Amino acid sequence: MVSPGILLVDKPTGPTSHDVVARTRRAFGTRKVGHAGTLDPMATGLLVLGIEGATRLLTYIVGADKTYEATIRLGQTTSTDDADGEILTTADASAWEAVGDEAIAAGIRELTGEISQVPSAVSAIKVDGRRAYDRVRAGEEVVLAAREVVVSRFDMLEKRQSDGHLDLDVVVDCSSGTYIRSLARDLGAALGVGGHLTALRRTRVGPFEVADAVGIDDLEGAETLTPAEAAARILPVLPMSAEEARDLRHGKRLAGQAVRLEGAIAAAVDPEGGLIGIVERRGSDLKSTMNMPEAAR
Repeated sequence: MVSPGILLVDKPTGPTSHDVVARTRRAFGTRKVGHAGTLDPMATGLLVLGIEGATRLLTYIVGADKTYEATIRLGQTTSTDDADGEILTTADASAWEAVGDEAIAAGIRELTGEISQVPSAVSAIKVDGRRAYDRVRAGEEVVLAAREVVVSRFDMLEKRQSDGHLDLDVVVDCSSGTYIRSLARDLGAALGVGGHLTALRRTRVGPFEVADAVGIDDLEGAETLTPAEAAARILPVLPMSAEEARDLRHGKRLAGQAVRLEGAIAAAVDPEGGLIGIVERRGSDLKSTMNMPEAAR
């Protein structure tokens, strides 16, 4: 029997996130594998996967803040805002050579904090039920609506000339739904020379770090976090008695127990340390909003 758990995988460049899911299914011998947010084929880094009953926890992970390391190339725009697209414009060398540190810093400041961002037309956002990138591939013109995102850190680590281009190595902390290639595009536009993304690596999803992840060739026998361990990283933990655990698993409310809940939700744990599920406040009561299968603790 496959044990439920949360698996951290360090995706290499090339395969899609769905390729990684497929390999994980084969490695663990189960079809029940899900993810908490994809990465483009070009990108590398952290994928958070749920196995068996632990897939129910992915809902509480997918919206977590993330950290990326990226390289932005100034002086060129592409059809996809990254290196996989067709080059659309190329600035004169004199133009990007004239871009100084102060101008770059000012451009980065404008893209830090709460910002309104237009996602790339080849993103996975659905438009009338179809992915935007599918519509673009079909020859349709797609213009997506701007969305509010939060970029809490946008730091330039290094500026270097590479093969006749000006490349910026950056690190970004941001809310879920932020597109780093859109930051690259918008920074290049603000500087008047154009820009696109040439490298992207996700190093963190909420409390999960890529340093703790396994490689794609090491999935066989890879260790996973138990549902209780993973839940304790993302939510406050509420210990329950055996009787309370039984009641929650049977769908009953815990009368008058909402005072035990500090935030909106918490992970309810039984006396053996197993995850019962996620509880929330219903008036003065506690009620389970998501129950784990009892064997998947």
